[in-house]
Amino acid sequence: MNLRTRVVALLAGTMVLTSAGIAYAGEPDTAGDEIRGITPITQVYTYGQQVSAVAIEYGATVNPRTLDTDTFSVTDTVYNFRFNPIEDLPRTAERTISRVYTNDEPSTRADRQAVRGRYVIVELDPADGKGNTVIVSKCPTFLCTVKVNPELPTRVVQRKDVHGQPGNGNGRGPVLAKATPKQSRPMTEKPVNLLVDDFRYGSFLSGGMVLPYHYHLPKNIQPGRTYPLMVVLPGHGMGWDGDNTGVQIAADIPATAWLQKSWTGTDEDVIVLAPQNQRVGAAAEADLLNKLIDQFVKDHPVDRGRVYGTTVSYGSQLLWQSMATRPDLWTAGLVTGGFQVTAAQATAIAAAEIPVWITHGVNDHLLNISLGRNSRAALENAYAAAGRTPQQIAELVRYTEYGNEAFSQPDYHAAYGPTYEDGAILRWLLDRR
Repeated sequence: MNLRTRVVALLAGTMVLTSAGIAYAGEPDTAGDEIRGITPITQVYTYGQQVSAVAIEYGATVNPRTLDTDTFSVTDTVYNFRFNPIEDLPRTAERTISRVYTNDEPSTRADRQAVRGRYVIVELDPADGKGNTVIVSKCPTFLCTVKVNPELPTRVVQRKDVHGQPGNGNGRGPVLAKATPKQSRPMTEKPVNLLVDDFRYGSFLSGGMVLPYHYHLPKNIQPGRTYPLMVVLPGHGMGWDGDNTGVQIAADIPATAWLQKSWTGTDEDVIVLAPQNQRVGAAAEADLLNKLIDQFVKDHPVDRGRVYGTTVSYGSQLLWQSMATRPDLWTAGLVTGGFQVTAAQATAIAAAEIPVWITHGVNDHLLNISLGRNSRAALENAYAAAGRTPQQIAELVRYTEYGNEAFSQPDYHAAYGPTYEDGAILRWLLDRR
């Protein structure tokens, strides 16, 4: 190409010459085309939310054929609020990178296939146990509350050059960002929280008490159709402390599981209502919960014959009390690692014939296994006193104990873990009418 031809081409804006070869209009030069931003992507797994990927944005379309799992390294915190003191939050270790591909938005793809885009998606293996986002919030007593960390310590190193789409005579494409193996970069953008961001916030006020909650509606609600409602009642640590709104969605799997076929085994759309709690006593909180549900089913297309309750730890106290005082609200319940039902509550629940499945860890270190066993016995005795046969009782009262081997993390109080990993229990709950 002679000088006159080059000048005409430049004036026409069709192509420019760079040190890396020819780049076409819309494809920037190598100079100044560094990383534009880094977005953490999170996902809720069985025992809580983790950074599941990072999306690295460049100034032009990236060539995915030049990427591999060694192009980047990612470090993240080893802290886990269930096992570690908060002082361990700054301790980091390298994450295991499972996939690297390009995308046109800062989010993962279900097919894990590269599409044309400026974002490089670096997926991380949740099994490495790092990158947990939930941290201790406040410790007003010997019991603490938790929240989602607003400043994630995730960091990225680009170990190899990242190339753009190739032009004529350049198989790899221009260098968009040169390798910086000694530069560790922090997150620069707001996290993309898969599923969690799809929940809406609400606040219910009654009798001077406020009840924060989050809820999720099906994407395409059909006129005239109603949907089952899953009320998720969290543990003590996920109660509202003024600084941790929404943590009950992220701290463990029960809220988001009902939105995923991989957990429920069904494509059925479910409305999820996930209130927090105030830890002021079961009677007052259950009364507030009852009023919230009454209002919620008026405002949304809920199938009144399919309202389910599922609990973690402290939440069981609210469900037992609510079922006893307003049995008309409930279709069935799932109680994991919970408190003991009282004899009076059991009698009221049996009178209404509300099916319940109770699960508990044999070596639960916070709520002894006797609480689960006693709840089972109390309900069975109440049904027997009401004249139900052993076969009928077996249908109305289900019970499962888990040994240590059933837990994929060694928190034997978290009976929701093996419970939710058993899709048959979730389907049993949804099948109650």
